[in-house]
Amino acid sequence: MEERPNFGALSAMIGDLKKAWSGMDEVQSRMLKVTGTAWSDDQTIKAVVGPRGHLLELEIDPRVFRHPNSKALAATIVATVRMAVEDAAEQSKEILDSSLAPDLRRLAPGGDQLQKMLHSHDADVLVKGNDDE
Repeated sequence: MEERPNFGALSAMIGDLKKAWSGMDEVQSRMLKVTGTAWSDDQTIKAVVGPRGHLLELEIDPRVFRHPNSKALAATIVATVRMAVEDAAEQSKEILDSSLAPDLRRLAPGGDQLQKMLHSHDADVLVKGNDDE
């Protein structure tokens, strides 16, 4: 017995694709407006990043200069920026999740890789040198 394709499921998926495609301009516009904001644990550093994780604003409370420690300040800035990137990534994920049907999210190009990328920071990526040459 030959198995027939489920045309109802295929039709539903095509409908979801049409709906997703028709709203892509709005989704792109919303994604480009995303900003992530975070404060350091001690509330002395505030970082605001754009949709791609680029730093837009950095506020440093003058209290950090009372007891200068450049390594601690740098580590706090990096940690705060990472939290802001995670905030932006979560907002981006919410926009994508609200605009794509669950079936399409799973099938989207990059699927799991896209989610990993949204929740990573450039500093987490190891850049290989020219060791292979």
